[in-house]
Amino acid sequence: MSNLMRFIILIAIIPIIPVLAYKWINPYFTATQWSQRELRKEKGPWVKLNDIPDIFEKAVIAAEDQRFFEHSGFDFEAIEKAIEHNKKGKTKRGASTISQQTAKNIFLWEGRSWFRKGLEVYMTFWMELLWDKARILEVYINVAEMGRGAFGISEAARYYYKTSPQNLSYQQCVNIASMLPCPRTCGINHHISRKRQQLINRAIQRYGIDLKYK
Repeated sequence: MSNLMRFIILIAIIPIIPVLAYKWINPYFTATQWSQRELRKEKGPWVKLNDIPDIFEKAVIAAEDQRFFEHSGFDFEAIEKAIEHNKKGKTKRGASTISQQTAKNIFLWEGRSWFRKGLEVYMTFWMELLWDKARILEVYINVAEMGRGAFGISEAARYYYKTSPQNLSYQQCVNIASMLPCPRTCGINHHISRKRQQLINRAIQRYGIDLKYK
């Protein structure tokens, strides 16, 4: 085996190490949090999946990735729809799954370059292979930005409602989840958030959204 081939294999394997480690270790800090450190709210404690209200999990899935349990990290149907929409419309629509967003939040920097997107695909592939869906959702709910500078359900619950995640009401869960697509520009009462709250409520009522690991 040539030195070049060994180098290529080494470069391919190195990113897998943190993915495997985070299967059991909770990320203390993420690249996205570091980029927003000036806006960071008081760090909240990690919340285990069993302590997260079921309705919050359902609201997040309804808001961000309704086929979360059906795909293996990439929703190709959503990607096709986003491509068609972006060809026709002035607004841009994304198609990133919860798995992709988790990979980006933990391991990568913010940006829209093809290189970063390629790394996101690579990390998502290994994360889906090594983790189960329950772990992916738990990590996402604890690290995603849910309002300007509020990362994770613990910080968001404390910042917006002065309470713990376990004491959030149904509508409070929906309200926080509605800010996931635009946490730095959409407050709970923003017209975009209000519209998404209606959509989330409708999706939960219409489709049920079964938490398949519970």
